[in-house]
Amino acid sequence: MFFRCTASQLRGAAAIPGSKSHTIRAVVIAALADGESVIEAPLLSADAQSAAACAAQLGAEVDMSDGGVWRVRGFGSVPRPKSDVLDTGNSGTTMNILLGISALLPAGREITLTGDHQVQRRPNGPLAAALNNLGASVVSERGDGCPPFRIRGTLKGGFTTLDAPTSQYLTSLLLACPLAEGDTEIELTRLNEASYAQMTLDWLAFQGIRTERDGWKRVRIPGRQHYRPFTRRIPADFSSASFFLCAGAIPGNEVLCRGLDMDDCQGDKAVVGYLRQMGAEITLGPDGVRVRGGRLRGIEIDMDETPDALPVMAVLGCFAEGTTVLHNVAHARIKETDRIAVMAAELRKMGARIEERPDGLVIHRSALHGAAVEGHGDHRVVMSLALAGMSCPGETTVTTAEAAGVTFPNYAELMRNLGGKLAAE
Repeated sequence: MFFRCTASQLRGAAAIPGSKSHTIRAVVIAALADGESVIEAPLLSADAQSAAACAAQLGAEVDMSDGGVWRVRGFGSVPRPKSDVLDTGNSGTTMNILLGISALLPAGREITLTGDHQVQRRPNGPLAAALNNLGASVVSERGDGCPPFRIRGTLKGGFTTLDAPTSQYLTSLLLACPLAEGDTEIELTRLNEASYAQMTLDWLAFQGIRTERDGWKRVRIPGRQHYRPFTRRIPADFSSASFFLCAGAIPGNEVLCRGLDMDDCQGDKAVVGYLRQMGAEITLGPDGVRVRGGRLRGIEIDMDETPDALPVMAVLGCFAEGTTVLHNVAHARIKETDRIAVMAAELRKMGARIEERPDGLVIHRSALHGAAVEGHGDHRVVMSLALAGMSCPGETTVTTAEAAGVTFPNYAELMRNLGGKLAAE
C-alpha cells in the first residue's frame, strides 16, 4: 500500500486519537490487577492491540468488543501464560514492558518473547541485563541483545544499574519491580525521554504504588506491592497530534487539534512550544490547540525528550527561514528505523537541503517538490513524508503506507477531512 499526495491547503479540526503510551500502560496495569478494569477511549491501533493480545496470552481476560471501552480482568501479580511464545508485533514499547512483566513468571516456567523484523533489530540488552541482576533469567536467542528472548522468573529484587537510551527500559522495571519478592534499587547511568518515565510514575501514583527516587539518578521500589482494578479515560496522543500541529504551522494552513490536554505529562506536548518558537500562531483553548501557519524561522531544538517528533520536525524545518537544528537525539536511530538517516535520505529526494549528524539533523529552508519516497515500514516516517507531499507542488508517493496503522489508523481520513489530497492505494 502507498500514499499518493499532492499539494493541499489544510484547514479545519481534527479529533486526535488516544495516547499509545497511556493505552499500553493501562492495559498492562489492568492485567496485573486482581479484578476488572475499564479503559475508556483507548487507542485503537496495531501497537495497542499487540499489547492487549499479549496481556491476554499472559492470562488476562480482555474484552475489546466495544471499541470505545476495553474491559480487562487481570491475572493478579503472577502471569499465567496460555502460550510459550508471545509476539509483540511491531510494538517496541510492548516488547520492553513485557520483558519486565514476563520476569514475574512462577519458578520453572519459561516463555519466548518475539516481535516482527523491525522489533527483532531493536536492542534491549541493558534491560535484559538489569532483569538478570534482579533474579530473572532473560536470554537473547541470537546473543545480540535483541529479540527473541527466552525468559524465566522469578524477579526477586535487589540492586542493578541501568543504562536507558530509551525510557522504556526504566518503565519496564518500574511496572514489574513493585511485584518482586524483595525491594529493588536502580542506579541510572543514563536516561533519555524522562517524561515517559514520569508518565509511568504518574500511573504508579494513581495506583498507590510506592516509589522513591533521587532525581533520575537512583530509584527505589519496595517489593510485595499490588495493583488494583481501575476505571480511567485515556488522554489524546501528542505524538499523533504532532503531524496535525505541524500541518497547521505550514504557511497557509490552520488546524485545530481537539482533545489535547496541556497538563498531561506526555513529552511530545513540547512540539507546541517548538512551533511557537518557530513563529506559528498558537491558541490554547477549551476546544483544543489551534495552530495557524505563519512565517516560520529556523531554531535549534534539543530533542532528547521528543525523539518521535524528529521526522515531522525535519519536514517542518524545510519551510522555515534559515536553518533548523535537531540535536541530542541519537536515540532516534534505534526506533523502528534509523530515523535520522532515513529522513535525511528521503527528504533529499524531495529537494531538501539536509545534513545528517550523529545526534540529529541540520535542515535548511528548501523548495520541496513531489517525488517517489520510501516509508521504510516506519509509521512516523510514512506520516511525515505524506505531510511533506501535501505541502509542496507535484505528486508524492510514499511506500509502506499501511505502517501508519501501527499508531494512527485514521491518519489519512483525518487529513482528507482537512482538505488533504491524500489517497491510500
